Amino acid sequence: MFITSAVYVSDYKVNITFADATEKTVDFGIFLKNHPHPQHNKYLDVKKFKKFKIDSGNIIWGKNWDLIFNPRKLYEGVNPS
Repeated sequence: MFITSAVYVSDYKVNITFADATEKTVDFGIFLKNHPHPQHNKYLDVKKFKKFKIDSGNIIWGKNWDLIFNPRKLYEGVNPS
């Protein structure tokens, strides 16, 4: 399953659309707050968090894919934790 689009909702929530047109709103704040790491911490700044993009069917942050999550897990409704 791959991601076709993503739209920022609020805080750390993103509405994701998958290849089969299923939409899910995912709260990435759970992950960001529970997994402090220099590579991830900068995305606690909502301005930086909002700069995600879709690349090769994945939602990613950063030039070097600083953050990436398994699209299948997101599709199955497993929030990043």
